[in-house]
Amino acid sequence: MLARCYRSCLALAEGNVMRSIGFPAISTGVYGFPLERATLIAVIETRDFLRTNESVEEVTFVCFTPYAYHCYLSTVQELAGR
Repeated sequence: MLARCYRSCLALAEGNVMRSIGFPAISTGVYGFPLERATLIAVIETRDFLRTNESVEEVTFVCFTPYAYHCYLSTVQELAGR
């Protein structure tokens, strides 16, 4: 469901000719979805979307804690092969 959420949001951004979009760590607050798993899903879905769509130029992951920032940073670096 979380992956579908990201795909839907990115498709809406593309359909509305938005050049940028921002995401918080969806479902990790009150719903208690594990941050590490949510981060992996968010980054993979965003990467896959950007590979095939050019209308959205910038995606920002909004991190409200240092831990969330490091989780997103390490996930992006890992998937980039660094």
